Formats: sequence, C-alpha cells, structure tokens
Amino acid sequence: MEETNRRTKFTCIIASILVALNFTAHAQNWDINSLKSINLNRNKNLDGPMTAITNSVYPIAIATPITELITGYAKHDKKIIQAGWTTIAGSGINFIVAFGLKYTVNRDRPYVTYPVLQPYQHDKDPSFPSGHSSFAFNTATSLVLHFPKWYVAVPAYAWSTTVAYSRMHLGMHYPSDVLTGAVIGATSSLLAYKGNKWILGRRKLKHSTIAE
Repeated sequence: MEETNRRTKFTCIIASILVALNFTAHAQNWDINSLKSINLNRNKNLDGPMTAITNSVYPIAIATPITELITGYAKHDKKIIQAGWTTIAGSGINFIVAFGLKYTVNRDRPYVTYPVLQPYQHDKDPSFPSGHSSFAFNTATSLVLHFPKWYVAVPAYAWSTTVAYSRMHLGMHYPSDVLTGAVIGATSSLLAYKGNKWILGRRKLKHSTIAE
C-alpha cells in the first residue's frame, strides 16, 4: 500500500512537471510568434514615428515631475507640489523594481536569440522587463491619479500604450517584457500615491492629537 502511494505521488509530480513545461513552451511560442508578427509584418513607414515615440519616454518621465514642482511652487499649490514629489517617488520605486528585475532575470534581447528580427538598434542591457514601458505607464498612471480627468487619462494612456507597442514594432522587446513593464510602472505609481496618502493621514492624526 505504501509503495503504491509513493508511485502515485511520483507519477503526480512527473505529470505536474510535464504540464508546467508544456505551458512554458506554449507561452514562449506565443511570445516570440507575436513579436515576429508585429516586427516582421510592420508598416516600415511608421518606423520614424515609432522611434520618436519610444525616444520620448525618458524626457517626458523627467519633465513631468519637474513641471509639477515648478508649477506647484510658483502657484504655492500644495496639491501640485505633493504630486511632483510623489511622481518622483513612484519613478524611484519603478527604477529599483524594473531594473533590479532586469538584471536579475538577465533575459537576452529577442533579436539576440532570434536574428531574423529587425530591431532599430542593438541595446546591450537585458530585455525583461521593458524599461520604456514601465516608465511610460508609471508617468501616465501618476498623472491620472493626481489629476483624475478624462482629458488627462485619455492622452496619457494613449501615449503609454503606443510606447509599449513601439517597443515591439521596433523589435526591442517580447510582449511579456512590455506587459510586465506596464504592470510594474503602474503599480509603482499607485504604491507611491497610496504611501503619500498614508503619510499625510498620519500627519493629520498627529497634529489633531497634539491640538487636543
């Protein structure tokens, strides 16, 4: 009986491993097949605009909090000032998580593994996750959290989504790189926003306690 149970457990373990390997293989196939479809079948007339969009990420990510801080201090608007510092905090979280994961996983760029791809340039840093996608969604989410208006959300997320697509159009990242980068970026902004709200709440509680 005991020997039968051992064999059953062993069979279950082997079956689980095979299922996991099969799922991983399908996921990898989807990843590269999707990228090949986007990159190799792309409209090459869009290479220029896509390159401009992909290159806009870091300038916009830097300019956004600087603009918020300059505007906030000029107008003596505490809300906008807090938005600027919170955006910087979110960018810091995003940088640590995205680039920490990038060099921990150390995934080769897709064009290294699949030379058939046509990248617009050859970067030496690892592929997973996409730093451009993470900073694009980090910036967009921060703007929407602090200025929750449709005319902020629509262009912000249209831009960040186009950035993410451009990374695949230009052959620089797998879809999984881009999706993970987007999640990390948005989550980092949300954590910074919630953290700021918590700190402000603690300060108000402390001041009210002292006043009593």
